[in-house]
Amino acid sequence: MIDRADAVSFGSPTYMGGPAAQFKAFADASSDRWSQQRWANKIAGGFTTGACASGDQLHTLTYFSILAAQHGMLWCGIDIPGGEDPGGRNRLGSQLGLATHLVDGALPQSDFSAAEYLGHRLAKMASSNG
Repeated sequence: MIDRADAVSFGSPTYMGGPAAQFKAFADASSDRWSQQRWANKIAGGFTTGACASGDQLHTLTYFSILAAQHGMLWCGIDIPGGEDPGGRNRLGSQLGLATHLVDGALPQSDFSAAEYLGHRLAKMASSNG
C-alpha cells in the first residue's frame, strides 16, 4: 500500500483468487484505523497482477474497493476503456482498477504506462478532493 496525504493505493498480486496473505494481514490490522475513521474521505485505488490473463484479478480489486468503502474512502477506478487505448493501456479491460498479467515472464510496457496513468489520476483526484 502506498499512503500519501489524501490518496491510498492498494496493491497485491492475485494469488489463489484473491489478494496475497500478506495484504490480508495488513487489511485485518487496519481495524484501528477503521474505528478511528483515519482514512475517511481519502481517495483510494488499486492494482494487481496475476500469472494468467483472467486469473481472478477482478476479485482482488473488488476486495480492495470493499476495504476502501469500509474505511469511508472514495474509490478511483481507471477510466481508460479496455482495448480502446492506442498505447495498449488497460489491455485487460478492468475499470475497477489496474489488472495485469505476465507475458513471457514479464509485464508489458503498456501495463507500466497504465500504472503510471492510474497514479497520476489518483494524485489529481486527491488534489481536487482536498
